[in-house]
Amino acid sequence: MRIILRWLILSIAVWVTSELISGVSTDSVLSSFVVGACLALFNMFIKPVIKILTLPINIITLGLFSLVINGLVFWYLGTVIDGFVVATFVSAFISAIVVSIINWILTKFFHFD
Repeated sequence: MRIILRWLILSIAVWVTSELISGVSTDSVLSSFVVGACLALFNMFIKPVIKILTLPINIITLGLFSLVINGLVFWYLGTVIDGFVVATFVSAFISAIVVSIINWILTKFFHFD
């Protein structure tokens, strides 16, 4: 149940971000759900490995490099998923920050950590 709730929260965050940020667009709600599913899977399986591999850089930059990684993932998903377009890396970077903030707020609202 928690995995489905995380997926829905990320999908809502992606849809809201596509409405707020001009360089990011989704063709439909379905593409927002696909991007949300990909982000949820990335956060569960790949992100812990990347955090360990980039630990020295994260220590030097006081954790700000993880924002760059989130932006790169968001930008990559824009190239891979049909119906989800990310124009530039700057819009991907800002969108990743907005998705992270919305995800954090909704996760705290639903109290499931």
